[in-house]
Amino acid sequence: MGRPVPTNPPRPEPPPVPALDYLRDPDAIYAESFARIGALCDLGGLPAELRPVALRVVHASGMPEIARGLAWRGEPVAAARAALLAGAPVLCDVQMVAAGVIRRLLPAANPVLCTLDDPRVPDLASGLGTTRSAAAVELWRPRLDGAVVLIGNAPTALFHLLERLGDWPERPAAVFGFPVGFVGAAESKDALLADGGAPPALVLRGRPGGSAVAAAALNALFASGAA
Repeated sequence: MGRPVPTNPPRPEPPPVPALDYLRDPDAIYAESFARIGALCDLGGLPAELRPVALRVVHASGMPEIARGLAWRGEPVAAARAALLAGAPVLCDVQMVAAGVIRRLLPAANPVLCTLDDPRVPDLASGLGTTRSAAAVELWRPRLDGAVVLIGNAPTALFHLLERLGDWPERPAAVFGFPVGFVGAAESKDALLADGGAPPALVLRGRPGGSAVAAAALNALFASGAA
């Protein structure tokens, strides 16, 4: 007779991983986030229609102090809301900005467009001697009149738009300028605010900005309690 094959004793079950103490409920997280923002930020000095925008910008950035950088000319919130209610498109400088726009909040199934990946852009950029982000603005022209412009990445896109607004008769309803960076971001926003012939404008002064912040500013227009 063969010798019995030894069997390995069963391995003990590993001890359960201790649960970490954190909020899991998405609604509770959302409510607590805005409660903390409200406690940290005094937005009383802003016009009422800009306070929801400031809240969303702080929420997207995690920086309560950033609300102090909001600056505007004209009535950009009212102008953008009216344009979107009328079905205007949103023209974005990069896909990350477009991706951050919450489509279900848009009041008229508004198109959200970014021309940066259009195959014509590299040749346009080469011919104009500029960045692809700036060259992509050339392709906005057929949809620019009455549109809402949302720039959250490239200062050159905002600069180029301002140059073209000096040449083209088309006028967007509003420009939200939130480009980010160390070269040209602050200067492009200052140029937008200083251009008395430009449409109503909302910017975040200085170097801060970015795709998430720009999209948050637009999303605030029709988020719950914004109107």
